[in-house]
Amino acid sequence: MTLLETDLGSGSIPKRRGKVRDVYDLGDRLLLVATDRISAFDWVLPNGIPDKGRVLTGLSAYWFEHLPVPNHVLSTEVDALRLDLSPAEREALRGRVTLARKARVVPFECVVRGYLAGSGWKEYRASGTVCGRALPAGLVEGDRIDPIFTPATKAEAGHDENVSLEFMAGSVGTEVAETLQSMSLEVYRTAADHALKCGLILADTKFEWGFDDRTGELLLVDEVLTPDSSRYWAWDRYRPGGPQPSFDKQFVRDWLETTGWDKASPPPELPEDVVVKTRAKYIEAYERLTGGKFPWE
Repeated sequence: MTLLETDLGSGSIPKRRGKVRDVYDLGDRLLLVATDRISAFDWVLPNGIPDKGRVLTGLSAYWFEHLPVPNHVLSTEVDALRLDLSPAEREALRGRVTLARKARVVPFECVVRGYLAGSGWKEYRASGTVCGRALPAGLVEGDRIDPIFTPATKAEAGHDENVSLEFMAGSVGTEVAETLQSMSLEVYRTAADHALKCGLILADTKFEWGFDDRTGELLLVDEVLTPDSSRYWAWDRYRPGGPQPSFDKQFVRDWLETTGWDKASPPPELPEDVVVKTRAKYIEAYERLTGGKFPWE
């Protein structure tokens, strides 16, 4: 079954709908439900990827448990929600829920890049810089670089915009900006080392951080190091000089590019073979990184 929407409490619980997650306000806590929605080119597609939400929740939970920084997770068990749920709702939610501490989320994506790809490659090709930071001449797409912190604004619609550390500091303060930079780089290096042992390259990723509403403690929040928020490549297929095979929405984007879709009107429905291949890539990433069998096969 593919879960595209939830409606817990029949509308009585305040809810915010993101591209992938339904976020419920439970008073002193938040409930994040990862659906199977999938987005591409800033559009949510009409059909989803079965079990994608369970991959995101399970993989995030794995990383939150193993990373050496505080995070917002209280529980990923349905029973911990203390909600009056029907048997059908309980079954639909299994493996998808994160009960979390409330936090004042920093209004920037904390991006770390260890390889030249995506918008970073486009900027480097045009100006020799990434987020205004000069890099050595002569690099090619996919080249490894010393990890750099490249924050981005959070756009309500459209693309996030890459900004400098100085711009971020002007908004949140120098001390907070430098702390976010050092912690994001620390988490990236820890995760990249682990991924490489699993045969994967963590090319880049984005983190979200927030301050606990009650204690003020800085927490890693939202999702972390999933195929939705990170660019993973297979080490044994890594060849600098062009795009790399990845463990994310590659099949979705590639198919959409062949359809003639104008990216300004509602997107077409994904064919079954693209859905199946994309689901398999997400699950492969989960199993490689956690070392365990995906429990929802």
